[in-house]
Amino acid sequence: MGVGATPVRVDSHAKVTGEAQYPADRIPDDALWAKVVFTDQPHARLLALDVSAARATDGVVMVLTGADVPVNEYGLTLFDQPVMISTEHTGASDVPCDISRWEADHLAVVIAETVEAAEAGAAAIDAEWEPLPILSDIDAALAADAPLIHPENGAETNNYHSYRIRKGSMDDGWAAATVVVEATYELPHQEHAYLQPEAAVAYMDDAGRVTVEVAGQWTHEDREQIAHALGMELDQVRVIYPAIGGAFGGREDMSLQIVMALAAWRLSQQGETRPVATVWSREESIVGHHKRHRGRIRAKWGADAEGRIVAVESEAWLDAGAYNYTSNKVLGNLHIGQGGPYEVPNAHIDSHAVYTNAVPGGAFRGFGGPQAAFAAESQMNRLAGALGMDPVEIRRRNTLRDGSVFITQSPMPEGVTLPQVIDRCAAASGFESGFASGFDAPPDVADDPAGVRGAEPFSPFASLPPSASALRRGRGFACAFKNVGFSFGFPERCEAEIVLHGDEGADEPDRGELYHAGADVGQGSHTAFLQMAAEATGVPLDRMEGRFSDTSSTGDSGSASASRLTFMAGNSILGAAEEAQKAWRDGDRPARGRFRYVPPPTEALDPETGICNPNFSYGYVAQAIELTVDVETGHIVVDRVTSTHDVGRAINPALVVGQIEGAVAQAHGYTLSERLRVADGRVLNPRLSTYLIPGIGDMPGEINSVVMELADPRGPWGARGMAEMPFMTYAPAVVAALHDATGVWFTEFPLTPDRVLAGLRAADGSPT
Repeated sequence: MGVGATPVRVDSHAKVTGEAQYPADRIPDDALWAKVVFTDQPHARLLALDVSAARATDGVVMVLTGADVPVNEYGLTLFDQPVMISTEHTGASDVPCDISRWEADHLAVVIAETVEAAEAGAAAIDAEWEPLPILSDIDAALAADAPLIHPENGAETNNYHSYRIRKGSMDDGWAAATVVVEATYELPHQEHAYLQPEAAVAYMDDAGRVTVEVAGQWTHEDREQIAHALGMELDQVRVIYPAIGGAFGGREDMSLQIVMALAAWRLSQQGETRPVATVWSREESIVGHHKRHRGRIRAKWGADAEGRIVAVESEAWLDAGAYNYTSNKVLGNLHIGQGGPYEVPNAHIDSHAVYTNAVPGGAFRGFGGPQAAFAAESQMNRLAGALGMDPVEIRRRNTLRDGSVFITQSPMPEGVTLPQVIDRCAAASGFESGFASGFDAPPDVADDPAGVRGAEPFSPFASLPPSASALRRGRGFACAFKNVGFSFGFPERCEAEIVLHGDEGADEPDRGELYHAGADVGQGSHTAFLQMAAEATGVPLDRMEGRFSDTSSTGDSGSASASRLTFMAGNSILGAAEEAQKAWRDGDRPARGRFRYVPPPTEALDPETGICNPNFSYGYVAQAIELTVDVETGHIVVDRVTSTHDVGRAINPALVVGQIEGAVAQAHGYTLSERLRVADGRVLNPRLSTYLIPGIGDMPGEINSVVMELADPRGPWGARGMAEMPFMTYAPAVVAALHDATGVWFTEFPLTPDRVLAGLRAADGSPT
């Protein structure tokens, strides 16, 4: 069972029975416990730090501070963050390490015999702080008198990174416009809310390497960050990923990797050989890792009488929070997405990343694409409304296709299938012919107490059944694209190794091994890897073993992000299989093949015009949504989602559908309920009791996953990435459906009942 089949996942038995080993399950009985101490200061200068009482606490073995970090800095794309806030500067870093810019900056690590002793030691730490002005959001950070959060980077304002696009003539574009639509869109934070909070075990392995077992998304990047901060060579550091309980981009940046490696290393220098472990609470997790960027986009679009886009003017701001993390890269995706997946002859687009003292923004499923798509697709739906056009038809007239010149003035990579995806979604949803069968009109509640779904009440409150006269139905449509792989000139690569075993002289191997570092963060990638290895070598799937995610034995795979892993891993596996088969034919037993796949290069954005070739491949999505809204309460129920995707080739069809349904669930929460409250640099609701991710009863009544297989010319077996695409279009499609139901456009979300009700009342002039 190779490519195109749906075998049982290789990790299914372990996960169903509870045998799967996550980092928190791998803590030895004799392990020491570490407590990572946050500064709890959104913006303050550390004047003095006294840890003597902590060191004297019963059971405390060691207390580490910034003075113990050889090179006190880190950062995935920009070194702008201290490992720990300290009054003592270490290493060659230019980053001032005595200033806490975020409430979850690390101040110390207390290592003790027990959890209780570690917490007691942490409580005994005495720090003296000088409060600094808290720049809580973009507006505060851009104020004329705002102090610089990072003066060391040379920027004159907290707007530290910008991109531009200048294409065509805006004068010509506006002159050709029959209709012009303008709006400002507010974009919210989102918490990753993965099942497994951060946890790690660290120790010195038998080869003398600092070893960290942790959940992440790129073992080799974790190793590089650890080695840099500890002043070590790469081969002195080892990173292992056990089972991973979700990621969604939230594990792409550092959390425990560096401080736990530091702890194991410093303990070993004192002759302590026991491993050290830690597990964050849910509150520590929500406060202590980055979020989807909040931001703002002001957009002005024009179209001619035939519905063709003639001008796009847009400006975006992302709240990077206290540190860059991957904001400069997320900003690039946001930047090129503001013109939508359309042919745009004239464009003037500016995008900015702004430092604040809020929680850092970073990678999250879609990586800037959902924010851009919300603005672009809302603008497209507004143009359709202004012209009296069908929202599907206006997209047909403007969509990118093979041969199109992208907004960066480079040709689209071959294999643009968005026109086919749009048509298939429209047909599968019946969007152009009416509501789905069974949902033609709101029922009379007196006759049908079950409500519009026919099986369960409309309202989650049994005591508050809806009034039939208050229910409104609406439909919305949106489409998008998303890059597959790293962008803008970032060096992209993926390595694999395959070993074939069998008797000397045998025609075919009887078993195989695949060595690959690609992270399985819950999406089933390791099963797909083994399927591709079996297909490429001819070894039966049940005789192909996987050796995964250990820097000591697997080559650099790159990250489990950017919808790249199946595409990149598949191509690396194909190359490794070919090399192993050559060795087999040459008589090698075992026959070993190693291969590093490097895709076509990409280019950085030109700083003045934005001209570049940003990506080598894209995935495409269209969604149609039907919903019901109670205009008396503001409560929304999504009745039906038709999510249509060209996946190139479904390596494992069940996993593809799982990714679609999972992304829809996550986007549903982003759009309707997940309101992270951040004020004065602090997360105010760091618990799942007040940060409301959707439960099973909150999900759409029906999710129709439509999978198309139109081969990507460069993809392995034609496959293209798809895991982020179902997220991209959900929010604008819901907003369009809400407008269809009520006649009111919403420019911010989540669409919680209070916000919907306030918007409806404001639109009709009622007091809020």
